[in-house]
Amino acid sequence: MKEFWVDARPWMKKIVTTAIESGADTIVSEEAAPVRALGRIRVVAPGGDLEPGKDVFEITISDKESEEEAAGLAESGRLVVVHATDWSIIPLENLVARSGNIIAAVESTEEAEVALHVLEKGVRGVLLKTLDTAAVRDTARLVKKSGHEVELVPFTITAIRPVGMGDRVCVDSCTMMDEGEGMLVGNTSGAFFLVHAETLENPYVAPRPFRVNAGGVHAYILSTGGKTAYLSDLKSGDAVWISDSGGRVREAAVGRVKIESRPMLLVEAESEGSKASIILQNAETIRLVQKDGRAVSVVDLAVGDRVLGCSMESGRHFGMAVREKIIEK
Repeated sequence: MKEFWVDARPWMKKIVTTAIESGADTIVSEEAAPVRALGRIRVVAPGGDLEPGKDVFEITISDKESEEEAAGLAESGRLVVVHATDWSIIPLENLVARSGNIIAAVESTEEAEVALHVLEKGVRGVLLKTLDTAAVRDTARLVKKSGHEVELVPFTITAIRPVGMGDRVCVDSCTMMDEGEGMLVGNTSGAFFLVHAETLENPYVAPRPFRVNAGGVHAYILSTGGKTAYLSDLKSGDAVWISDSGGRVREAAVGRVKIESRPMLLVEAESEGSKASIILQNAETIRLVQKDGRAVSVVDLAVGDRVLGCSMESGRHFGMAVREKIIEK
């Protein structure tokens, strides 16, 4: 996911407070203590979480020599904040092409948007310097929307059948979801379905837009960096991905998981010859997502219907994709 850094030099308490409230990842400050007095957040400062000149370098790009210096530091594993007095997208493209450790110094949300989309993949993050708290909030929203994407494709339903009782997992996140959003879950690590959040009105229970009734305890869920976790292993504070029907994902913290015994349903599907399946609770409130972004309840699902999912490289070791012969079915 993209990182949002805020420059608090010289000391600006109001800006730092707004940054923390907006979900910034890092504060760059002259001292660590004043920042830590306001909240728990990563600090770049002498004695901070990251040390200037050791973990983080700041380079002003003025010529080819300074560009090479920044690229060399980034390629060695350091985080490099790049500044430019006459900003051009070309040197930034060169730096992004060579390393994923570039933080672009920007002074507006508009500059941040350009930096986040350079060469499509964009910089690792942006360092915003501003006196405007509204710009902090706007840039924070922009950065959170500029994260990873997954390619969602239609899967055609081939079979639906009850499989008896089982333990299912509700994932209650710390984030409110909208219609068309949910979490990516599957029986195997090679294919995932977009399971819709409980955002819709129904006669049985009130909407809970923070919740996804995700499936059986054995299932995989996609999380940060494309890693997977078993639903049964999730706990408060873990991170998972929320995806919309266009495949745009954002990170959400898990607030709570609820595991309860319920009647379960096996849904099988295929896409371009690849088979996939998921076991979900057999209830009207459990929904998958159609290509147009609308939710469809599992009780209304029929063979031939098309729902969104994604195919991934199968085979996992502790949640990471591995290249070895692993058969999942």
